[in-house]
Amino acid sequence: MHAVVAEVWRGDFLESVHHGTVHAAGPDGQTVLSIGEPDRPMYPRSASKPLQALGMLRAGLDLDGELLALACASHSGEAFHLDGVRRILKDAGLSTGALRCTAALPIGEAALRDYLAGGGVPTPLTMNCSGKHAAMLATCVANDWNTRTYLDPHHPLQRALRETIEDLAGEKVAATGVDGCGAPLFAIGYRGLARAFAMLATGHEGSLEQRVARAMNTYAEYVGGTGRDVTRLMGAIPGSVAKEGAEGVYAVALPDGSSVALKIADGSTRALSVVMIAALRRLGVTTDADDVLTELAITPVLGHGKPVGAIRAAQILLE
Repeated sequence: MHAVVAEVWRGDFLESVHHGTVHAAGPDGQTVLSIGEPDRPMYPRSASKPLQALGMLRAGLDLDGELLALACASHSGEAFHLDGVRRILKDAGLSTGALRCTAALPIGEAALRDYLAGGGVPTPLTMNCSGKHAAMLATCVANDWNTRTYLDPHHPLQRALRETIEDLAGEKVAATGVDGCGAPLFAIGYRGLARAFAMLATGHEGSLEQRVARAMNTYAEYVGGTGRDVTRLMGAIPGSVAKEGAEGVYAVALPDGSSVALKIADGSTRALSVVMIAALRRLGVTTDADDVLTELAITPVLGHGKPVGAIRAAQILLE
């Protein structure tokens, strides 16, 4: 089902490998690279957030700019992220007490260190999905939908989001689960996820799709956080839409409609950017900030705190 997509080298010794599935398509949607089974359903996890954000806009959510980017985020939990979540809720007439996401600590290293130093404890606000949940609540308020049951798969909000994902992916949801944050999760294939991201990145002027794509790329620090790989990637490729997800999922689309969707089979995230950059290179991606892509293309392997090797893309991605 999967193939070796990344190699972990310690010195000149191949220590480990990561298997995965990768689907890359050109501007016309034609397959450029296919590793594994691209039509096999999987849970996109947080890579679904930009699609869900579009669904909320279609349902009447009035959000744009950095706050819309935050609705698409797995944020680090930095102060500006938390302030943004509060703003979304306040504009909807709600407080942080309305959030139904799982209580958690910030996921950014610096943010976590500062938060714990101040005596912080896990809360729904500091959970990395709180921006999405705040936007879900604001959508419910805009439609006079129940805000206490918004995580129910049968809630009008979740039905609308499922319909949007199916529309963008061009396929029916294969399974429904529960994400780590408590929200419903909809399984689609890699080809469908890549297509969905391409629909966002190629939205025409004034479209809701373009609003999502522009917000994410313009305010990439709200989608991830300071120094995060996803933030750096969107900063390096103007007009791109990128979002990672738990269990080793990553999707990227470019303004010309080229797109990539991938998953590391063991759920590890350490090879994500390595494999993604290799796939983007197969699509011919170049940029004025090519040094950023070069850095993301190799992840150092440490020994005694110093680089002694690297995680590199497997040959199947480089051919």
